[in-house]
Formats: sequence, structure tokens, C-alpha cells
Amino acid sequence: MNRSARPAMGSVIYFTVLILLGLYFTFAAVQGEYGVFRRAEIDAQARELQADLDALNVEVAHMQNLTRRLSDTYLDLDLLDERARDVLGMVRSDEIVITR
Repeated sequence: MNRSARPAMGSVIYFTVLILLGLYFTFAAVQGEYGVFRRAEIDAQARELQADLDALNVEVAHMQNLTRRLSDTYLDLDLLDERARDVLGMVRSDEIVITR
């Protein structure tokens, strides 16, 4: 019997299972729910949401400024005049109206 010429069937199965498990965990680390690609997607989404939040914060600051300028404690007459004419659809006689 020449037993040393061929590897035992148990060791072939053992190494095959190890290789398959390694491939599975490698695939899961790259493609899985918590993998590298998912992390890149989450980072891109976080950047997009941060940009949206920044834009909304700018808009809120603008609205707060307008609200303060039309409040009882601080009244901007030019802004009040502009808003009233915009809402009522009126123009002064010295204004030129340009429509698109």
C-alpha cells in the first residue's frame, strides 16, 4: 500500500470546506448587509442628506430673517411694501413690469 502518494479524503474535504467558508466570508464582507459596498452607499447617502440639511438650514435662516423683519418689534417697511404688492398683485406708478 502506498498511502503517502495520495492525500487522505478527509483532508481534501477539510480544505475544501475551509476554502468555501473563506470565500463565503469574503463575499459577505464585500457584498453583504454590512459589507464594504453597503458602507460606501451609506456614506454617499449621508453626504447627500447632509447637503439637503444644509440647504434646509439656509432656507430656515432666510425665513427667520423675513419673519423677524416683519415682526412687531422690528418692521422693515420696504419688505412689507414688497410683500403687500406681491400678494395683492399691485404695482406703483413709477415701476416697470417685466413679464416672461
